[in-house]
Amino acid sequence: MDLISDESSNPSYKIESTLMSETTPSSSAAASNNTPNRYENQKRRDWNTFCQYLRSQKPPLPLHLCSGAHVLEFLHYLDQFGKTKVHNPTCLYFGIPNPPAPCPCSLRQAWGSLDALIGRLRAAYEENGGQRETNPFAAPDVRVYLRHVRDFQSKARGVSYHKKRKRPNPNNK
Repeated sequence: MDLISDESSNPSYKIESTLMSETTPSSSAAASNNTPNRYENQKRRDWNTFCQYLRSQKPPLPLHLCSGAHVLEFLHYLDQFGKTKVHNPTCLYFGIPNPPAPCPCSLRQAWGSLDALIGRLRAAYEENGGQRETNPFAAPDVRVYLRHVRDFQSKARGVSYHKKRKRPNPNNK
């Protein structure tokens, strides 16, 4: 049995290998000058990290079977590497922006970091051959989770994330 011919004749293998390959997502901005910018480099690193996470699952998870639930598991996994103190509701400093003393509350990923990460992964998924309709990073449960994290972290820190509306300039009448 020739492994090379089996791989090339199997259409699902081609799709899977294209989606799982650790390649730089193509972009018109990066392709025009052949030097990826900071965003493209970060997007490539994030994509490679997510693909490595899928491969490390027992058993390894093919990308075409990945769902919003798997993306949420990935985000929970990333929390262990977070640097933002998020107070629990039972903590004395819950809702206080600048606590006067340390507390045992855990460090987690900041909402803004998770939001930006999901945006980059959404783009990388489609640039690596995934279809917009099946993009697990655009799943409704991922959006709900990000909203929940934003609201909880704003309450825990005593900081509002509400968008500020522009006030009309009084000089322009």
